[in-house]
Amino acid sequence: MLRLTDLQLPLDHTESALKDAVITRLGIREEELIRYTVFRRGYDARKKTAIVLTYTIDVEVSDEQAVLQRHQRNPHVKITPDTNYRFVAQAPSDLKQRPVVIGTGPCGVLAALILAQMGFKPIIIERGKAVRERTKDTWGLWRKRELQPESNVQFGEGGAGTFSDGKLYSQVKDPKHYGRKVLTEFVKAAAPEEILYVSKPHIGTFRLVKMVEHMRETIEALGGEYRFGTKVTDIDIADGQVRGLSLLKPDGETEYLPADHVVLAIGHSARDTFQMLYERGVYMEAKPFSIGFRVEHPQSLIDRCRFGPFAGNEILGAADYKLVHHCKNGRSVYSFCMCPGGTVVAATSEPGRVVTNGMSQYSRNERNANSAIVVGITPEDYPGHPLAGIDFQRRLESKAFELGGGNYNAPGQLVGDFIANRPSKEFGSVLPSYKPGVQLGDLSTALPAYAIEAIREALPAFDKQIRGFSMADAVLTGVETRTSSPVRIKRRDDDLQSLNTRGLFPAGEGAGYAGGIMSAAIDGIKIAEAVALSIVNR
Repeated sequence: MLRLTDLQLPLDHTESALKDAVITRLGIREEELIRYTVFRRGYDARKKTAIVLTYTIDVEVSDEQAVLQRHQRNPHVKITPDTNYRFVAQAPSDLKQRPVVIGTGPCGVLAALILAQMGFKPIIIERGKAVRERTKDTWGLWRKRELQPESNVQFGEGGAGTFSDGKLYSQVKDPKHYGRKVLTEFVKAAAPEEILYVSKPHIGTFRLVKMVEHMRETIEALGGEYRFGTKVTDIDIADGQVRGLSLLKPDGETEYLPADHVVLAIGHSARDTFQMLYERGVYMEAKPFSIGFRVEHPQSLIDRCRFGPFAGNEILGAADYKLVHHCKNGRSVYSFCMCPGGTVVAATSEPGRVVTNGMSQYSRNERNANSAIVVGITPEDYPGHPLAGIDFQRRLESKAFELGGGNYNAPGQLVGDFIANRPSKEFGSVLPSYKPGVQLGDLSTALPAYAIEAIREALPAFDKQIRGFSMADAVLTGVETRTSSPVRIKRRDDDLQSLNTRGLFPAGEGAGYAGGIMSAAIDGIKIAEAVALSIVNR
């Protein structure tokens, strides 16, 4: 197969036009073309009046070598790389102890799936509930202000990514094409097939729920065992080696689970687990993360600014954006987790605190666009022990709870008022989507002064890139604190085990090695391979 890249066609092209373009680009006759498939389809919207689709096409021709010879200097015609996934090991028939995976976010699920496919029959520990029960509990906070600390946006089957836009693209380097394995498994689990070829694939919350259930069924059919409502309360370490886990079961009883290979895929909000690991001496360190607010605009405004006369085009869908501004005070402000046609959601996992996040459905057809507008911070901003970033997050989240009225409403302010440093009293043309509700007021005390200063400077600067971004009626909702883990549980480069605890495999976003569904899932595959090789080679 040959891979043909950077093939551009108009938005409204016909299927025959794509075929003709392939033939023309390769300089072959129609009868020499055996078949072709679309590997990737994106768009180039730099010229709003002339948006084009860009294709990467895999092509089979009758005389491949002759075509390659003619195009040997053409960087857009190459041999199609082999993206098939190959397992690195198979479980021994005398497997003495099953590996344990803690957490069922994208990292944990992919780690468990790969281990199951290799025959290791993993035990999967999840402190929250199965995804449908968890969804009901999450809606309980949004509709009734009833928080379940172990079953919410952060905790439960599917992880935090379940209540998100479901973005399935990442900028991580992926030389082994693990991302293709992830997408293939997602399609097997009922994700739409288009995620295999669109340049910015996404699924949305409702489809993610079904997909997570299908993947659980696959893992269980291969011998994996799920234990929901089960919390890891302690880790047994002897001579630098994991020996077992202490578990708190749903019935309140405790259990000791022997384990010498443990995947730690706990997500960025398992603060009590971080504390336990720190007390047991597992090496970790504070790491940078970001803090800020959610901002909401009419999705139609973003569409017009990005797509001009093509706004509303079915192929383009709802427009997104990615913004960054370097401020005079040395801080950087950027957009994060942009959710086209989505909603701002309550994402706290602890009583008496308010946290925001963004979510979209597959259709992305809600009235507003939203994203986090966040300021990068480093451990120098919260000096102290490795868990100081968690303390810093908690103070901001508690302040947001107070500013919102103490009932899980989020504090909010209109962009125009925020820039002018005056409290907001009533909404304008943009109505916030956050549930249970938004309490308008003054956000100037919701974040440290340096962050407020930076965001006030950045919003008008963003307006130069997206006209209307600093519109007076746009709504800011606070606070966004869980952009990434505030700690890194460091691991060795060679075997991916903890620096000082053999048999413990820190993984995914919670350990500081991923950010988003795709990068976390890819890390899950890497960790599964490391666990498998550690078992078979010992």
